[in-house]
Amino acid sequence: MDAPRSIIIVKLSSIGDVLHAVPVAVALKRHFATARIGWVVEGRAADVLAGHPAIDHLFRLPRGWLTSPGTVWDLRHRLRDFRADVALDLQGLLKSGVATWLTGARLRIGHAPPTAREGSWLACTCRVKTTATHVVEQHLDLLAALGMPRGDASFDMPHWAPSRARMQAWLAGLRLGRQPVLLNPGAGWASKRWPPERFAVLAQALIQRSGCPSVVAWAGAEEHAVAQRIAAESRGAAVVAPATSLQDLGELCRLVRVVVSGDTGPLHLAAAVGTPCVGLFGPVPASRNGPHGPQHVCVEPPPALRPPWEDRKTDTLAMLGIDVEQVAAAVDSVLVRSQAA
Repeated sequence: MDAPRSIIIVKLSSIGDVLHAVPVAVALKRHFATARIGWVVEGRAADVLAGHPAIDHLFRLPRGWLTSPGTVWDLRHRLRDFRADVALDLQGLLKSGVATWLTGARLRIGHAPPTAREGSWLACTCRVKTTATHVVEQHLDLLAALGMPRGDASFDMPHWAPSRARMQAWLAGLRLGRQPVLLNPGAGWASKRWPPERFAVLAQALIQRSGCPSVVAWAGAEEHAVAQRIAAESRGAAVVAPATSLQDLGELCRLVRVVVSGDTGPLHLAAAVGTPCVGLFGPVPASRNGPHGPQHVCVEPPPALRPPWEDRKTDTLAMLGIDVEQVAAAVDSVLVRSQAA
């Protein structure tokens, strides 16, 4: 087909998964500079895309939109008004297949099964079987259907000036003396959470080894209680971050030296904005979901502790196979590398 005039990306959720898809938008905008690019996204995940230079329009949806006929009908009208020539389903689920079909695009590209599930591939006119391991590379494989090479992944995340000013003012008020490390103990799945007491011991180790204080991020009342516990048990080595929006958190990540986190949205946000990360990967391998780029280090348990794929959400042992010394050594290596850069 001729160069598309308008393209819609469908990647609805979650925050980390949406961020993994950002390099597709960047690659499309670079290759088709005059094309308008829209993105269909759910809930809070839209906030990490707001202001992105590669995205011209966000189609924001509430969670559970597919069960509301009025919302589906409204989405159909908005998508048809965009007049997309191409749609890409990067989610590969029933709801993303519906959104892709609603675009009315003549060329609808998606993953072939088993990467695509729930019959979502039926909405696509072109189904691509990926050979890549990492999800970022899997998404970039879809661009071959447009005659584009995969190329290197680039995130080109926007800067959110009001959030940066807030985070700079908060850090300045702490008078820490040194640029801190950000610890993120939360995760959507309990199986991806490293024990709070280990984060507290890690914070003490980082002070002793490199003089770096720690800031503990959180979202919601449960995570706030965990962050307070870590700070209390760290014996002054860690402080609790303020309540943050996703854009606040993105700018806070830009102001710290390293981010230490399990496999969750804040880890991938930190990687996307360019902060070196130490990822803690228990039930899901880092080769598939790890922070993308050579500046990051991932720590994983012994292979015998990794659960079968179908048990990844309920496993209780994999994250316990990661000890504090492993993580502290990984932070050391990232700090040394960043100082040498």
